[in-house]
Amino acid sequence: MSQDSQILKQRRQKAEELEEWGVTLFPNDIKPPELAAAIQKVYGSYDQNALEEVQESFRVAGRIMALRRFGKAAFLHIKDYSGRIQIHVVRDHVGQDQYKIFKKFDIGDIIEVEGRLFRTKTNELTIEADRVRLVTKSFRPLPEKYHGIKDKEIRYRRRYMDLIMNEDVAETFRKRSMIIQGLRRYFTSNGFLEVETPMMHSIVGGATAKPFVTHHNALGLDLYLRIAPELYLKRLLVGGFDRVFELNRNFRNEGISIQHNPEFTMLEFYEAYATYEDLMVRTEELFAQLALDLHGDTRIRYQGDSIDLTPPWKRLTLEESLVEVGGVPREELHDRERLARRLADLDNPVKGELPLGKYWTKLFDLLVEPKLIQPTFITRYPTDVSPLARKNAEDPTVTDRFELFIAGREIANAFSELNDPRDQLARFQEQVANRGDDEEIPPEIDYDYVMALEMGMPPAAGEGIGVDRLVMLLTDSPSIRDVIFFPQLRPEKGEGRSKGKQKEKAKK
Repeated sequence: MSQDSQILKQRRQKAEELEEWGVTLFPNDIKPPELAAAIQKVYGSYDQNALEEVQESFRVAGRIMALRRFGKAAFLHIKDYSGRIQIHVVRDHVGQDQYKIFKKFDIGDIIEVEGRLFRTKTNELTIEADRVRLVTKSFRPLPEKYHGIKDKEIRYRRRYMDLIMNEDVAETFRKRSMIIQGLRRYFTSNGFLEVETPMMHSIVGGATAKPFVTHHNALGLDLYLRIAPELYLKRLLVGGFDRVFELNRNFRNEGISIQHNPEFTMLEFYEAYATYEDLMVRTEELFAQLALDLHGDTRIRYQGDSIDLTPPWKRLTLEESLVEVGGVPREELHDRERLARRLADLDNPVKGELPLGKYWTKLFDLLVEPKLIQPTFITRYPTDVSPLARKNAEDPTVTDRFELFIAGREIANAFSELNDPRDQLARFQEQVANRGDDEEIPPEIDYDYVMALEMGMPPAAGEGIGVDRLVMLLTDSPSIRDVIFFPQLRPEKGEGRSKGKQKEKAKK
């Protein structure tokens, strides 16, 4: 029998003995207790003499994280949502019957304790237990031998265990919640209405990505999990809601990496009578405020780099960035043959002749993006890679668009919206023609969206911000998996069903 199996057996035996003694392993009459952090905050500065004057008894509940027994007494640390506090349990104080039950408790059990405060010889604030009670019996031990979980695969797969053992992980997710609250606070205080739009679409739209496909039985209809809510949000602009935002889940059936998860969180917002330049200012304000709320400073550290989020930020056109940062000679930028050779030299060959903008964006990804550590707006993207953005009034070969890069990765994408239905239909048709015979993305045009534009959409600008990447930046997290509670992973052996097995079952 393995060591783990032996421990599980021993714990189950203890549980059976407790039940034989009339102890309920999973009671449900526990009233909300006091939090460890609240007790520490109020009484953390009291010395022993001051604590002796406190007549109040405190009741806390939490998981046993450490336990040291000394015959007729024990010290233990319990952890609740707010933090930890030490408990002292003495047989002569709680009584022989309670202490007999307490001796069957294990690290990992959740208990309730009531008693008065005192300080130990090492000056640690401690509760002297008058009463101790089992709240939840833990049949499986904590991974105490690791002193927290170091194996990332286990951490991501068993996030509940990770949160118990690694306080810094729990703190990252508390900060994620604070960031999302800050996003909502900023937009609602600036007159934006939070809305919800469909997550299942009959037409793939709003961005270029491979979708996940599902099927609606009652309608007999294939649907796509949304890759972006953009076209629905702009329909709301047509409907008269001039400022809207949505914190939304998007799904893209593409690769998994430290920056990509197939299911991710985006913030999209749209503002009538604004331009992409107005959104640059908004974005600077928003990020600076989030940094101040979280860190008290607009200068932060990310993976060893010092990043200054103080507005204003650097602005470069895509063409300027390729020349100044990427080192591509300016005279080469309009020569497709030379651009193709350069991509081939970078182990990124292309097939056939591409629109000029696609050469530029491919080179940008390779030569420029990794070098943009400080916040930088890249503007004036070519029209052929911006199917939903308004053409620039002075140069129709580029659009009024920006992408924001920080720490060598894209954080946001925004543009002045295209609201001419004729131009939009032509762009959709060109996009479909260039898509080819890709069966995963059926070549369809969202004619209802074109019809909405024909009703008249006010001039507007819109932006999408990758919330997970923003949280990574503000919490100094190296991987997107560190800021998503349950990231997508390959199934463990025996988990899930492979595509081949599903097909085989369907044949039968």
